[in-house]
Amino acid sequence: MDNNIVWQHYAVSKQDRSEQKQHRPCIIWFTGFSGSGKSTVAGALEHALHQAGVHTYLLDGDNVRHGLCKDLAFSDSDRQENIRRVGEVAKLMLDAGLVVLTAFISPFAAERKMVRDLVAEGEFIEVFLDTPLAVCEQRDPKGLYVKARAGEIKHFTGIDSEYQIPANPEIVLDTSKNQLSDSVAQLVSYLKQQHIIG
Repeated sequence: MDNNIVWQHYAVSKQDRSEQKQHRPCIIWFTGFSGSGKSTVAGALEHALHQAGVHTYLLDGDNVRHGLCKDLAFSDSDRQENIRRVGEVAKLMLDAGLVVLTAFISPFAAERKMVRDLVAEGEFIEVFLDTPLAVCEQRDPKGLYVKARAGEIKHFTGIDSEYQIPANPEIVLDTSKNQLSDSVAQLVSYLKQQHIIG
């Protein structure tokens, strides 16, 4: 990094923003196979938190590739850069005092750790969607598994690119067994136990 670039501090701090919002900021990082339920659960949780007056923002894998990451493909290096950018944006939103939800396959343990290491202890909550690959492939909401099996999509997680299972996620959900409402209730309960929300 250029030694002439320094972080500019301002009068209003993350703590000030958190106190104004009356909840603690954090990053809730949903990870798992395509079709595991990341976006569905994240969206339902955001709705529940919004209804409760919590200030949130949801960063979705497909959405950021329309703008912030539209120049990236799906090679391992591009996937890592995708997550690096998202992690930096999530960190800025955390500084703004928000509860940031992210829905990304993020298949590599190192990239998830990279984001965790950007923020303070307790500010990164890893939620592993432990939905079996067979179930995800059966759902195939975007038709991507069919294309991957036909060789039309390369580097597809679970087919010809690996997924590294989280070693110690804060929360594990299996959407093939859990009702959506149960998953949301489990997440809300955890946030309350951690004193992130009241």
